[in-house]
Amino acid sequence: MNIEELQTFVEVADAGGISPAAQRLGSSKSNVSRRLFRLEAELGVQLLSRSTRGAALTEAGITFRDYAARICAELDQAKETILPAGALCGRLRVSAPLSFGPTHFAPVFAEMARRHPQLQIQTCYTDHVVDLIAQGYDCAIRVGYLRDSNLIARRIGPIHGTAVASPDYIKAHGAPETPEDLLNHEALMQGTESWKFMDGKKIVTVNPQGRFKADNGTALVAAAVAGLGVAYLPNGLMQEHLDSGTLVPVLKAYPIPPAGAYVVRPPGQHPARKIRVLTELLIEYFDKMHNDADTPKT
Repeated sequence: MNIEELQTFVEVADAGGISPAAQRLGSSKSNVSRRLFRLEAELGVQLLSRSTRGAALTEAGITFRDYAARICAELDQAKETILPAGALCGRLRVSAPLSFGPTHFAPVFAEMARRHPQLQIQTCYTDHVVDLIAQGYDCAIRVGYLRDSNLIARRIGPIHGTAVASPDYIKAHGAPETPEDLLNHEALMQGTESWKFMDGKKIVTVNPQGRFKADNGTALVAAAVAGLGVAYLPNGLMQEHLDSGTLVPVLKAYPIPPAGAYVVRPPGQHPARKIRVLTELLIEYFDKMHNDADTPKT
């Protein structure tokens, strides 16, 4: 029995099948299957019941899975104790937003990999909310307003947004003067979300409508630049268009309440050190962005 077989078994058990486990591990399905067969042969017991729908734990598998996961975690911790001070090893699997991730967070992941050459980092970029536990992620970065959940969240920085439209759209349709005016405008949206604005200290919520929808913020920026409607987006996605004037703010008397960027992880007493290190790097990144924004340009 070797640690690779135990890790493979835990991945298959958590992923619910050989194919998704192989994807997580970056291995082939045949390699995963071979490791499982070797482990079961050595133990003399069937751990997984396989079918075309996936792989389900047998009674023995349910019992063995917790022991195997504990052994794998303890081995990672043991490896870290003999590495140079502060070094990390093992694997870190992260979900990050597609709209912000490649431009804002990917440099942080790359820096973490540079600092920790024995750490494997796997990142999935998607604007869909993933199930961390079912899909086997160590943590995720979420941007916006957090939904209620049992996940543990750590705020890493603020996200400021603006309601915008193109000059051509405003020339053709006028600019909304109040949040309620949005009901008479084309809204560029991800789905059926509500938009929030500050009226003094009071939050005003509206439910605009529109014919153009996209599940990605970058696509909504493009639609706004094309003059299709009013968008409600983070400044970081459209700063170059705000600077150039191809998008202009609307409803400036009703600012958008600040949202946030968060690292979220499954519930547990203590986060793994690799998650703590990533969180601190992201906080440093947001602090630097904030300080750079406050530095006068010469």
